[in-house]
Amino acid sequence: MQNFQPFEIIDGDYDKGMVLLADHAMNRLPPQYGSLGLPDSAFLRHIAFDIGVEGLTRRLAAMLGVPAVLGCFSRLLIDPNRGEDDPTLVMKISDGAIIPGNHPMTDEEWQIRLDTYHRPYHRAVEQTLARASASGRAPLVLSLHSFTPFWKNFARPWHTAVLWDSDDRAVLPLLSMLREAGDIVVGDNEPYDGALKGDTMYRHCMVPGIPHTLLEVRQDLIGDEAGMDAWARRLAPIFTALNTDPTLHEYHVFPSRTGPYPA
Repeated sequence: MQNFQPFEIIDGDYDKGMVLLADHAMNRLPPQYGSLGLPDSAFLRHIAFDIGVEGLTRRLAAMLGVPAVLGCFSRLLIDPNRGEDDPTLVMKISDGAIIPGNHPMTDEEWQIRLDTYHRPYHRAVEQTLARASASGRAPLVLSLHSFTPFWKNFARPWHTAVLWDSDDRAVLPLLSMLREAGDIVVGDNEPYDGALKGDTMYRHCMVPGIPHTLLEVRQDLIGDEAGMDAWARRLAPIFTALNTDPTLHEYHVFPSRTGPYPA
């Protein structure tokens, strides 16, 4: 257990004021959990991680020279992109797959997963953002995820999508720049809404007023090395342009569409 690292911080130039996040970068489980009772094939599916995101994030961090934080445990163990009180924090069933190792679960095991994996990841995010904001400027946070090409026999038409709550400072220019090339379909809060109380963007960006956006890329487009390379080349200049905007380095708290912030 002690040798399993729940996060990885990719070092970079913190003075650039940009941080990349990849909550669901990996499909790993600590050895003591085995496979949670699932077949190995389950860990090649989206239920275990965001396919293609680790490679895409590593490429972008290297190209941009900025720090990144990667989650190193499968979302099947505990989902780092959920609040601690979210009922989907530890899934019992995911897209038709029953997860035997997650049910039944004692309160003690629930707490172990929070203390050993979920909370250390979020502390790493907090520490990285603190380093990137040491100059007094707010860092620009870009969170990377991926989504499946199909959902319940529906072919998702979007190549990429921007998810957000109510802070549109980075969202509107990102949508505009993604659409400018004219060769991709860009979703706005598709295929799901970006306002989720307690998730990573809510916790680390909405509450403290840090400019941010969450970008989803369709998994079949970044499922191999060529796809990751192509999307890194597409996104790097866009992210660079966003980062030059001084308004994306200012703290400003927007009200969340999910309701009042915790006192």
